[in-house]
Amino acid sequence: MANNLQIWSIILISLGLAMDAFAVSITNGITIQCLKIRNAVRIAIFFGGFQALMPLIGWLAGLGLKQYVESFDHWIAFGLLLFIGSKMIYEAIWIDEVEKKCDPLNLIVLLGLAIATSIDAMAVGVTFAFLHIAIFTPAMIIGLITFCLSFAGVFIGNRI
Repeated sequence: MANNLQIWSIILISLGLAMDAFAVSITNGITIQCLKIRNAVRIAIFFGGFQALMPLIGWLAGLGLKQYVESFDHWIAFGLLLFIGSKMIYEAIWIDEVEKKCDPLNLIVLLGLAIATSIDAMAVGVTFAFLHIAIFTPAMIIGLITFCLSFAGVFIGNRI
């Protein structure tokens, strides 16, 4: 029962982490005039790949810090998750994105967007290290869900 609960928790965390990549993918889809499947795959690979990679980086960083903060690590995990959740709510309500003309298929643009949308996944990786959660399965689930949502988001945006 606990394992099922843990998987569902990881899926819900993955969905939350993927929302910013999904939104950016929709925007990318809107800006691409002649959409091809390989374009959607390229965007989804960048977003899904970085969303899978960043928790691994955060987890490794968390393991390095663990010996120094072990006595209060649960409060750090709580604070990180509280910060991430609050930031996401604040941005959803108060931040208006300024539109800028750029090529969403440009390697540098994609790299910047992929990193920007996956910083919160790195914080989740740190939290998982503090909570003694193995990272490989969650990272793969996070990456896969982000890939799928980003792929779909490009087509949704293009249809708009």
